[in-house]
Amino acid sequence: MASGDASQVAFGDLLVGRERDLGRVLEMFAEHADGVLLLSGEPGVGKSALLDAVAEAAAGKGSRVLRAAGVEFEADVAYSALNQILLPLHGVLDRLPAPSRDAIGIALGFGAGPLPDRLVVCNAALALLRSAAEDAPVLLLVDDLPWVDRASAAVFGFLVRRLPGTGISFLAASRTGVDSFFDGSGLPAHQLPALDPDAAARLVDLRFPDLAHPVRQRVLDTAQGNPLALLELPDALRAGQRRAREVLPAVLPLGERLQSVFASRVRCLPAPTLTLLLLATLDGTGDLGVLSAAAQVTDGDADLRDLDPAELDGLVRVAESPRRLVFRHPLVMSAVVEAATSSARRAAHRALAEVLAGKPERRAWHLGEATLQPDEEVALLLERTARRILDRGDAVAAIAALTRAADLSPLDTDRARRLSEAAYVGAEAIGALRSASELLEDASRADPGHAASLRSATAAVQLVLNSDGDLTTAHRLLVGAIEEGGHGYDAEDPALIDALHFLLLLCNYGAREELWTPYYAAVARLRPAPPRLLLVAAKTWGDPAHTDAATLRELDEIIEGTAKETDPARIVRVGTAALYPDRLAEMREAAWRLVRQGRDGGPVRRHIGALLHLCLDGYHRGTWAEVLDLSQEGLALCQKSGYSVCTWFFQYTKGLVTASRGETRTAHALAEAMTNWAAPRGIRGAVHCAQHVHALADIAEGDFDAAFGRVSAISPAGSFPPYVAHTAWVFFELVEAAVRTDRRQQALEHVRALRRTDVAGLSPRLALLAAGAEALVVEDDAEAARLFAGALAVPDVDRWPFTVARVRLAQGERLRRSRALSESKAPLTAALKTFQQLESAAWAERARKELRAAGRVVDEPDSGAAAALTPQEREIAELAASGLTNKQIAERLFISHRTVGAHLYQIYPKLGIGSRVALRDALHPPDAD
Repeated sequence: MASGDASQVAFGDLLVGRERDLGRVLEMFAEHADGVLLLSGEPGVGKSALLDAVAEAAAGKGSRVLRAAGVEFEADVAYSALNQILLPLHGVLDRLPAPSRDAIGIALGFGAGPLPDRLVVCNAALALLRSAAEDAPVLLLVDDLPWVDRASAAVFGFLVRRLPGTGISFLAASRTGVDSFFDGSGLPAHQLPALDPDAAARLVDLRFPDLAHPVRQRVLDTAQGNPLALLELPDALRAGQRRAREVLPAVLPLGERLQSVFASRVRCLPAPTLTLLLLATLDGTGDLGVLSAAAQVTDGDADLRDLDPAELDGLVRVAESPRRLVFRHPLVMSAVVEAATSSARRAAHRALAEVLAGKPERRAWHLGEATLQPDEEVALLLERTARRILDRGDAVAAIAALTRAADLSPLDTDRARRLSEAAYVGAEAIGALRSASELLEDASRADPGHAASLRSATAAVQLVLNSDGDLTTAHRLLVGAIEEGGHGYDAEDPALIDALHFLLLLCNYGAREELWTPYYAAVARLRPAPPRLLLVAAKTWGDPAHTDAATLRELDEIIEGTAKETDPARIVRVGTAALYPDRLAEMREAAWRLVRQGRDGGPVRRHIGALLHLCLDGYHRGTWAEVLDLSQEGLALCQKSGYSVCTWFFQYTKGLVTASRGETRTAHALAEAMTNWAAPRGIRGAVHCAQHVHALADIAEGDFDAAFGRVSAISPAGSFPPYVAHTAWVFFELVEAAVRTDRRQQALEHVRALRRTDVAGLSPRLALLAAGAEALVVEDDAEAARLFAGALAVPDVDRWPFTVARVRLAQGERLRRSRALSESKAPLTAALKTFQQLESAAWAERARKELRAAGRVVDEPDSGAAAALTPQEREIAELAASGLTNKQIAERLFISHRTVGAHLYQIYPKLGIGSRVALRDALHPPDAD
């Protein structure tokens, strides 16, 4: 069997990550047809699976495979394992001389008589195997070697030292650190390690593709590369727990096979040792001081010396610096919990709560687990703990604390309030919509009058929006809860402020002026004063075209104050306020922080919001490959979490890129999907974004008449309707389409309306577009040239490559049409270069046509030249050429290391190279001499 055969045999997902181990074993047996190898490893590490793979490969090569496995209850039955392995050779016993045939027959139970001498049995077994090897090579496989009986182990020990030249090979497996009767001293051995992190993740993803990210990470952390644990731990969870819609237990439960492997060792320990291990498991810190103190207040008389049996058995060890108790494997902790009774677990929690008086969060949790009857004091402690946990962004743990607090609440009103809070957190942060619905039903049953509370109403609105409900219903429900609530319009009431932020979102989604009246009425009643962000966001996000300079200054102050912000909700809310005024670049680092938290199991909705902000900022920055990458992440996240209301965010960002590249079929399809979902629900903001994508695709196709109709549906020519936020982002498309379709009067009216607003004051990018739009409509060529020059004189104009390239294209077109052919070539050439770098084929072709019309010969771009790299690809290539790793590049550019790798994969063929080492010369070719 050659090592290359390993890749040609399908061994199933149990062999994921074992390619190297399998290759080594097969290679050894290919080099030594009569080789010997002892395989060892921890329980569940995959030894039996590897034996199966070797057996399949050997049989496929024509070898005869004879197998045996040690069995604990047969360990005292002489020759029981030898019987297993030689039984298939019963038909060739007649080839042996009578004395050997009789001896082996008696040993294997085929004949009667006194048990022959062991050496006679050994020689007879060797003779029988040699005879079988004359027909085909023989492979002996022995699993669970420690359970092989003494007599069989002696025969195997005899055989393995006499195999050279026989055509017989031997492979056996045993658990690490477990003694056996088999003498393997001096024999070749291979230790089978745990799977590496990448292989472990591949195995989990292969078997459990729908496992929620935080649950997946918890399984990986607990299993620590043990394949059996990776396959069994998720199976032991409920469906809701696997999807992160229910709270995971503090210690993951073991499946049946894992219990048989790990729990049996734990149950053999003395009672005081089990008590200490249970305390250590439930505490989870390994703090020997806490463990010693908790042991003293339990009913028993355990002390730290009782850890000795567990240490001697290798289940735990005491680490130095700092000194703490460490379990050999997290699965041992699960086994300890499985082995304990419910009363023992409660007693341990009570003891830990008593010694953790100075740690309120940990004490509250232990008290909650130790308490059976309703207890308001404990419930209140858990509720306060939940709020502190939520401030750190751990929504799942906060829900667990709130639901436990509800369980322990003596009064139905308190129970309903806490369940509503848990439902709100579930719907708002982690996408646990089904659980939120169930929690709301429980709250209503506990207190029917609680349904109109702010938390209940906000959670219910989430459920409405993410199902088939419409925006008008959601708006009416939330406004009613705000107006009828008993909050007294206290500006310090977090439930009220959260509800108003959500109402702000509904008003923006609706894009209708009448929706805003109750919002402003409620904000005006806040005492002592409304939070600045509620007022600023209502203008910069709700009605950016009419935002004044004072509001923008306030926004800048708010953004500056978020540099060290830790509250995920506030970071996303500030980013949302910064969206239309083009301040998302200042929020980029904070947004990446939320994305990383989300990938590690943080709040899903904040993860989605941060992804959207990074996508929109990336679109304007020209980092389109990253936008598509993050958009896909957002779409997958929406589907997995149940946040269907956010799907259109990423259809929009993908649509912007595909339309701007000229991939118009894809862009139109994305826009249609947005409209089909949003229009029946009254979410006009999404419909406007869809029209924007359609319009860009129409322009890419040269259909300016269709583009004018699309944009006019958002912002009629000459009008910037109040609270239609997207008017601030589509005025240039409207003016350009009007000019190109001989609607000069409409174009003029829209530019006049543009002057009446302060859209140009929102950001330098929008000022550039506003000046460009005005230059399109003026009749005097000199005035147009002055306006274009002023527009393009904005500092750092190349921060927005697509925007500036479109204005340069418009400038070049105007110059060419006014017969200033020489002057037109510079802006058209610059525009063409940018469009090529962005892979914006439709706009690049438009620039080429203009250049040809101006009398310049334009060659097709060389796809293998460094000039063909996009701005972000060039930046990544330069950093990689300087020696930085993918991770270091990602940290510097605030992108994921996967995005860096994807870019490099595209960069190499563009530069005509095959590896990282050739980057420097490809980017900066040496002189010819």
